[in-house]
Amino acid sequence: MKKEIPLSQLTGIQKYSTQYSSLGDDYIFSHITELRHFGDAETAPIRVNGILILMTLKGSIELEVNLASFRLTKNSLLAVGHDRLLQVKSIDSNDIDAYLFVISPEFIRDINLDMNVINLERFTPNPQPPLTLSKEEAALMKRYFDLIHYNTTENPDDIYVRSISRCLIASAVYQMIQFTAKNRVEEQPDKAGMRRSNYVKDFMRLLQENHRRERSVAFYASRLFISTKYLSLIIKEATGKSAAEWIDEYVILEAKNLLRFSSKNVQQIAYELNFSNQSSFGKYFKHITGMSPTEFQRS
Repeated sequence: MKKEIPLSQLTGIQKYSTQYSSLGDDYIFSHITELRHFGDAETAPIRVNGILILMTLKGSIELEVNLASFRLTKNSLLAVGHDRLLQVKSIDSNDIDAYLFVISPEFIRDINLDMNVINLERFTPNPQPPLTLSKEEAALMKRYFDLIHYNTTENPDDIYVRSISRCLIASAVYQMIQFTAKNRVEEQPDKAGMRRSNYVKDFMRLLQENHRRERSVAFYASRLFISTKYLSLIIKEATGKSAAEWIDEYVILEAKNLLRFSSKNVQQIAYELNFSNQSSFGKYFKHITGMSPTEFQRS
């Protein structure tokens, strides 16, 4: 399995692009309409250091995100969060019109999006299925992407390029959120509900950052300055899973990725995931998955 790849090293996508632009390590943009060079559609799995947005207007793309399979067809849009394992399985290279946009987490933080309006499911390790857009919605997203590309490549005043892109990307992200929630009407949360929502969001963020080293609910509760009982309660109410179940899900997914895609042996993986020894890792893995790490690696 490859290490996390910074945006500056993703310039290889340019050879597949009809249009391409980038702003340092802030973001890259690619508009792909033909893939003559893409004979071997399947790529090695990578971790991209950024948030990926992929929209297909024509053709189809099949890919795996954290071992889950997705297929994008006409007017489909998929958002993939930071630190996800991504592998392209196949592309309809004869009839493809797709937009690829990758944004660094630092640039997203700089945009200062209101995370309270984003569905909590977006913070889970498993991405949501692609959105199916109407013709008008797909055209609107295309205009956002084209504006971002034009601003990056054609704006004569470099002083304002980054600020303009920040506003355009924020608008595009909020538009995507609106498409996601257009058929869902929610009550406005009270202050207590907002506070709980923030705790859940912060727990998911901490879990994503620390799951390779920390598996104790008490660790995450202490970082949030709340009790383990209260953390377990609000996570269960908000997501349908307990905090311990979320921790296990992240750890097992990471273990499966390492077992399937890395060249490390079981003992090395056990130590990387902060288990005291190979035996304790094997018992943990088998208790949750029903098979040993070696059996999974050979499957």
